[in-house]
Amino acid sequence: MTDRKQPEPQGILSVFDAITIMVGLVLGVGIFRTPSIVAANVGSETMFVLVWVLGGVVTLIGALCYAELSAAHPNAGGEYHFLSRAYGKPAAMMFGWARCTVIQTGAIAGVAFMLGDYVAQLAPIGPYGPAIYAALSVIVLTAVNVAGTIAGKNLQLLVTFIEVAAVVAIILFGLFGLFGAGDAGGTGERAAVAPPPESAALGMAMIFVLLTYGGWNEAAYLTGELRDAPRNIAKVLAIGTAILVVLYTLANVALLSVLGLDGLRQSSAVAADMMRVVAGPTGEIVVTVAIVVAAVSTLNATMFTGARGFYAMARDMTVMQWIGVWDGRGKAPANGQIAQGLVALALIGLGAVTRDGFKAMVDYTAPVFWGFLLLVGLSVFVLRRRHPHRQLPFRVPLYPVTPIIFCLTCLYMLYASLMYTGSAAWIGVAVLAAGAPVLLFQRRSDDAPLQDALPGTLLPIQEKFDDDHA
Repeated sequence: MTDRKQPEPQGILSVFDAITIMVGLVLGVGIFRTPSIVAANVGSETMFVLVWVLGGVVTLIGALCYAELSAAHPNAGGEYHFLSRAYGKPAAMMFGWARCTVIQTGAIAGVAFMLGDYVAQLAPIGPYGPAIYAALSVIVLTAVNVAGTIAGKNLQLLVTFIEVAAVVAIILFGLFGLFGAGDAGGTGERAAVAPPPESAALGMAMIFVLLTYGGWNEAAYLTGELRDAPRNIAKVLAIGTAILVVLYTLANVALLSVLGLDGLRQSSAVAADMMRVVAGPTGEIVVTVAIVVAAVSTLNATMFTGARGFYAMARDMTVMQWIGVWDGRGKAPANGQIAQGLVALALIGLGAVTRDGFKAMVDYTAPVFWGFLLLVGLSVFVLRRRHPHRQLPFRVPLYPVTPIIFCLTCLYMLYASLMYTGSAAWIGVAVLAAGAPVLLFQRRSDDAPLQDALPGTLLPIQEKFDDDHA
């Protein structure tokens, strides 16, 4: 009876709030870094645009799979909850360990490094300036989110609107500000860069395109706090993905129209180079500030959802139960935010000793992330087979073709992330394996707390009924 009286997630997020958070998660720093890498791996301007559209289609397919799982099993634990229902608590706890030590905290550290790199350009403070700024950003945003869901949500709304406005400005400048700019960015005197052989190049391009689209899956962690989640989560995922595809495609068309394909290949800061062409040095400074805002948006949204995974995992363990306490006053997993921040700070410390902290964190997280995303995709089949007669609030269209495509994509990305990245990828896999002892501390089923659900629903009763009659 004690668990029933503890504060739990409440349905306080509207569809608009959730879409804003999702867009803020995805529309981050990647769009300011990856287009040049993608351009170097395609053979034509048409293919450059098509890979961004294809990446959006793959993202939409994944979002539809997640929509079915999230609508049927709304929970603040997101993927942790899906894996628990499909494969049992051991698989879910290994994912929880991976998320806490590799996936989410590695992503937080990577975005923090990107933020630190750009802030250090505006206000340099020495060779370790990026790492110092990265650490300070994690500390400040952890404090904001510990203050509560409302504070974190309001900050996210503000920075996401600024971020979207900056991307729209780049689109307008690129498409309408300078027709036929082509090679005007000062890159024309350099020799054209030939793309690599087509067989491997397209795959590499898709790796970075999907990296840029990454983060959409975090919307699943909002279902415990989304109003009428079974009906609304599909809207959030579909509308949010559509907005992202339009913004990313138009932004890349704008960059292409100003710099040209060779100019993109030769640029290490595509947005800054484009704005220098159309607006001069002032435009370059403005876009640098926009990138800082984008990094803040992505970092805050990633931390907002990430702590929900800490919360869900801790409630299934016999140790560290303080992490699984929901702060009723702030309506947030405050202890989970603190634990997440400490792990992220440790990873920033490790990344500070490498040549490129951002790349090290990308390599560190990639294979573990795609491995578990593959398991989540397969859980669509597992849960449908286990409960064939269950009424689902949302069904993925064109089943089973849609989830099969998603699973094959995840399988390829798992392979690519192990073959094409650095040694940090294998360190991430080793950290995952080192988490096996956490299984010794899982709660027995009769000791487990009541599952979180949207307040006012009968979801826990329905799921118990399904399990008993499967």
